[in-house]
Amino acid sequence: MKRFDILEHTADTGIIAYGRDLPEAFANAAYGMFSLMADLRQVREETSRYVEAEAGDTEGLVVSWLNELLYIFDVERIIFKRFDILEFTGTRLRADAYGEKADPSRHRLKGGVKAATYHMLKVMERRDGCSIQVIFDV
Repeated sequence: MKRFDILEHTADTGIIAYGRDLPEAFANAAYGMFSLMADLRQVREETSRYVEAEAGDTEGLVVSWLNELLYIFDVERIIFKRFDILEFTGTRLRADAYGEKADPSRHRLKGGVKAATYHMLKVMERRDGCSIQVIFDV
């Protein structure tokens, strides 16, 4: 199963992330978001951060999770590429995120992502897997 597809949008950009279950789709949504920001093949897993997110519903949790990761990127300049979901309830998520500090000599940063938005946000659960559609403010 592929991790994500890029979703073209008139002013912004987005992804549709896939997973066998919602935790895997959440991890792939984060991977897809960072793929929009950098070539993750060049990123090593040298550091990790424990990340928590909460919201009133699953859609809100998508936005909270991705924006928390963006906050860490903005403050610490860490590009993440692997996400181990430790706890997932649908309204609460705990995870370990792995990556490294952005290094301009090795990492080719693409366009910036400012925030995950609620615009066109969809969380879909089916028998054959789950998907998350999210649009980013760029």
